[in-house]
Amino acid sequence: MTVTVTELKSPLGRILQRRAEVQVAAALLDTRVVVVNGARQSGKSTLVRLVVQAEQRVDGPATWRTLDDERTLEAAVADPSGFVDTDDLLVIDEIQRAPRLLLAMKERVDRDPRPGRYLVTGSARVLGLRALPDALPGRTETIELWPFSQGEMDGAPDGFVDSAFATGPAMRHESGLRRRDYIERVVRGGFPESLARPSPERRQRFLQSYVEDIIVRDVAAMSDIEQVPAMRALIRLVAARSGQLLVESTLASGVGLSQKTIGRYIDLLEEVFLIKRIPAWSRNLSARALSTPKVAIVDSGLAADLLDLDADYLAEPTAPLGLLLEGFVLMELARQLTWSTRRARLYHYRTRDGVEVDAVLEDRRGRVVAIEVKASSTVRNDDFRGLRHLAERLGDDFVLGVVLYTGPETLPFGPKIRAMPVSALWEVGLPQS
Repeated sequence: MTVTVTELKSPLGRILQRRAEVQVAAALLDTRVVVVNGARQSGKSTLVRLVVQAEQRVDGPATWRTLDDERTLEAAVADPSGFVDTDDLLVIDEIQRAPRLLLAMKERVDRDPRPGRYLVTGSARVLGLRALPDALPGRTETIELWPFSQGEMDGAPDGFVDSAFATGPAMRHESGLRRRDYIERVVRGGFPESLARPSPERRQRFLQSYVEDIIVRDVAAMSDIEQVPAMRALIRLVAARSGQLLVESTLASGVGLSQKTIGRYIDLLEEVFLIKRIPAWSRNLSARALSTPKVAIVDSGLAADLLDLDADYLAEPTAPLGLLLEGFVLMELARQLTWSTRRARLYHYRTRDGVEVDAVLEDRRGRVVAIEVKASSTVRNDDFRGLRHLAERLGDDFVLGVVLYTGPETLPFGPKIRAMPVSALWEVGLPQS
């Protein structure tokens, strides 16, 4: 079933069984402090409310407090210990506004270690805030919430990561989607509020105000921003490089700031979940491997809006669809890794000789699934150069190499090398146990 815009309004999150709902509910059973971190407007408050409503708690009701309310925030800042002093499950929304509450919570849970004491949300990586090092080690479980994945919107299994590691080259997928369908998905993005709006124009209004809210409300609250116009320009430059290498010196010259300032601004944008850095991968396979990370805007619809690219323009042969599609794929993989059974990390690989692989998934046993992204509906033998490079050097540790493309079927290009439709990311089912 594909969820329609109308259904998403009723209310947001109820129609979709988000993977994070299960994670949050499970964490409350055995963890003292559960933190739901994620991008603003990704549905954190709605998800937490649904979990709390669904839980049949026997040890008392839940108390809900949001720090978006000015009076509540003042109380939290004035008396952190009194604010968290309750025997109920205490839900605190937007806790990054009063991070010293975490220290008060630590004191409480050390005295009373029952699980399910606190459930908090944040639009910044609150446990990584420099002002609060190691506030709650061993007492928390953090769950990241991103905008909706394609599988969450379609009611599809989102099983690519687990299936790729479990079945390797035996994985197959055929798709009815075509290039224009993928373009529509890239431009649509996954923010719940954006999806609920009835027209592209209304969705554009939301996305335009979203970035401004991030700068004014979240980034500015975390650090003094000397050059707000330069921050806006930086975000657009990063959008133009979504899925590409993050070269801070190039960004610095593009917006007229020092490289040190650009580095600080990039850190802030990642802390508020506007961007995600993809680290470079290397196993000393080549001394010529680069260490520069890639960067992706967390939502492809937002990236397209920042670049003023609509679906009709992206359908043109010369449009930069490949750039946006790669960022789209990277973020679908990042979302999926937050709930997949296979514990793996996301990297990219590139050498000074120009050999590259867009995404490298490595599990804890050192086994690798490598992925290239192509915006075309056909593939050429040369598209598999980077995958073959890794396959030759990794041997048995190389599980599968996939070129994701906009064509309809799975095609073999070697013993562990396949071309596969992009929709395999969300339409492939979980492996049978």
